[in-house]
Amino acid sequence: MIRSELVQLLGTDNPDLSPREVERIVAIFFDSITAHLAAGKRVELRGFGAFSTRARVARVGRNPRTGDPVDVEAKSVPYFKPGKEMRARLNV
Repeated sequence: MIRSELVQLLGTDNPDLSPREVERIVAIFFDSITAHLAAGKRVELRGFGAFSTRARVARVGRNPRTGDPVDVEAKSVPYFKPGKEMRARLNV
Protein backbone atom coordinates (compact mmCIF):
# COMPACT_ATOMS: atom_id res chain seq x y z
CA MET A 1 0.00 0.00 0.00
CA ILE A 2 1.31 3.42 -0.88
CA ARG A 3 0.52 6.73 0.77
CA SER A 4 -2.12 7.79 -1.78
CA GLU A 5 -3.93 4.46 -1.30
CA LEU A 6 -3.92 5.01 2.46
CA VAL A 7 -5.38 8.51 2.01
CA GLN A 8 -8.05 7.15 -0.32
CA LEU A 9 -8.96 4.31 2.07
CA LEU A 10 -9.22 6.67 5.05
CA GLY A 11 -11.32 9.05 2.97
CA THR A 12 -13.68 6.22 2.04
CA ASP A 13 -13.99 5.11 5.67
CA ASN A 14 -14.57 8.71 6.85
CA PRO A 15 -16.82 10.43 4.29
CA ASP A 16 -17.38 13.38 6.66
CA LEU A 17 -13.72 14.42 6.12
CA SER A 18 -12.60 16.15 2.94
CA PRO A 19 -9.72 14.61 0.95
CA ARG A 20 -7.58 17.59 1.92
CA GLU A 21 -8.25 16.97 5.64
CA VAL A 22 -7.43 13.27 5.30
CA GLU A 23 -4.16 14.10 3.51
CA ARG A 24 -3.29 16.56 6.30
CA ILE A 25 -3.98 13.94 9.00
CA VAL A 26 -1.76 11.38 7.25
CA ALA A 27 1.01 13.98 6.81
CA ILE A 28 0.85 14.94 10.50
CA PHE A 29 1.00 11.27 11.50
CA PHE A 30 4.07 10.51 9.40
CA ASP A 31 5.78 13.80 10.26
CA SER A 32 5.33 13.08 13.98
CA ILE A 33 6.91 9.64 13.64
CA THR A 34 9.81 11.10 11.65
CA ALA A 35 10.37 13.92 14.15
CA HIS A 36 10.47 11.52 17.10
CA LEU A 37 12.92 9.22 15.32
CA ALA A 38 15.11 12.18 14.36
CA ALA A 39 15.19 13.17 18.05
CA GLY A 40 16.45 9.67 18.91
CA LYS A 41 13.16 8.56 20.45
CA ARG A 42 11.22 5.34 19.93
CA VAL A 43 7.69 5.23 18.49
CA GLU A 44 5.48 2.33 19.55
CA LEU A 45 2.07 1.56 18.04
CA ARG A 46 0.48 -1.18 20.17
CA GLY A 47 -0.53 -4.21 18.14
CA PHE A 48 1.37 -2.93 15.10
CA GLY A 49 5.01 -2.54 16.06
CA ALA A 50 7.77 -0.19 17.12
CA PHE A 51 9.96 2.18 15.14
CA SER A 52 13.45 3.05 16.36
CA THR A 53 16.81 3.98 14.90
CA ARG A 54 19.98 1.97 14.61
CA ALA A 55 23.49 3.36 14.24
CA ARG A 56 25.61 2.32 11.28
CA VAL A 57 29.36 2.76 11.63
CA ALA A 58 31.52 4.46 9.03
CA ARG A 59 33.02 2.06 6.51
CA VAL A 60 34.73 1.82 3.17
CA GLY A 61 32.36 0.81 0.40
CA ARG A 62 32.86 0.21 -3.31
CA ASN A 63 31.54 2.11 -6.29
CA PRO A 64 29.63 -0.63 -8.18
CA ARG A 65 30.40 0.87 -11.57
CA THR A 66 34.15 1.41 -11.19
CA GLY A 67 35.07 -0.72 -8.17
CA ASP A 68 36.85 2.25 -6.57
CA PRO A 69 36.75 2.49 -2.77
CA VAL A 70 34.31 5.08 -1.38
CA ASP A 71 34.13 6.35 2.20
CA VAL A 72 30.63 5.88 3.64
CA GLU A 73 29.94 8.07 6.68
CA ALA A 74 28.38 6.85 9.92
CA LYS A 75 24.62 7.31 9.98
CA SER A 76 21.39 6.43 11.72
CA VAL A 77 18.83 4.31 9.89
CA PRO A 78 15.19 3.60 10.75
CA TYR A 79 14.33 0.16 12.11
CA PHE A 80 10.92 -1.46 12.49
CA LYS A 81 10.09 -4.34 14.82
CA PRO A 82 6.61 -5.82 14.31
CA GLY A 83 4.41 -6.38 17.35
CA LYS A 84 3.07 -9.74 18.56
CA GLU A 85 -0.38 -9.14 17.11
CA MET A 86 1.00 -8.30 13.66
CA ARG A 87 3.24 -11.38 13.63
CA ALA A 88 0.30 -13.56 14.68
CA ARG A 89 -1.91 -12.16 11.88
CA LEU A 90 0.81 -12.71 9.28
CA ASN A 91 1.52 -16.28 10.37
CA VAL A 92 -2.02 -17.68 10.48
